[in-house]
Amino acid sequence: MGLSLILGGARSGKSSHAERLAIETDLPVTYIATAQVADKEFAERIRSHQLRRPLHWTLVEESFFLAETLLKNASVNHCLVVDCLTLWLAQWICEDCKPPQDKSWESERQTFLSVLPTLPGEIILVSNEVGMGIVPLGEINRRFQDEQGRLNQAVAALSGRVVFMAAGLVMSLKG
Repeated sequence: MGLSLILGGARSGKSSHAERLAIETDLPVTYIATAQVADKEFAERIRSHQLRRPLHWTLVEESFFLAETLLKNASVNHCLVVDCLTLWLAQWICEDCKPPQDKSWESERQTFLSVLPTLPGEIILVSNEVGMGIVPLGEINRRFQDEQGRLNQAVAALSGRVVFMAAGLVMSLKG
C-alpha cells in the first residue's frame, strides 16, 4: 500500500474509510490527529471519531509540525493515519491559530512534502476536497481553498493510491 490519500467532502466517509484501511493492514496503528478543539460542538465531533477507533491504537495529537511527527512515528510494519490535512493547513494559515515559532506554512509544507516519499511503513492521509464549490468571498477563504487544492495535488502526485469519497462510496482515482 505505501502512501495513500483519501479525499472527499465533509461527512463523505473519509475518516471511516481510512480507519478501515488501517485495520486491514493488520499492523500496529498510530492515529495522528491534527485538530485543535475550538468549541463544544467540535469537541463532540472529535469524541465520536475517538469512540469509533480501536482502543489499542496509539494517538498522537499534532496540530502544526506534521513532518517531524511523521518522521518520529513512521516505521516498517507500522501504519500511520493522519486525520486530517485540511485542519492542519487551516491552523497554519489562520493568524489566530498558527504556532508562535518563527516558521511559515510554506516552509512546513515543503518539509512535509519532502519527508512523505521517504517514510517507511503504511501512511494513510485524509484530506478534504474543497475546490468543487463556488470561489469563496474573502481573501483568507480564497487562500485556504487555493492552498488546499495545491496541497492535495502535491500529495496525490506522491501517493501510490488516491481515492475520492462521496456518500460513503469509494471512487478509485489512482492505484
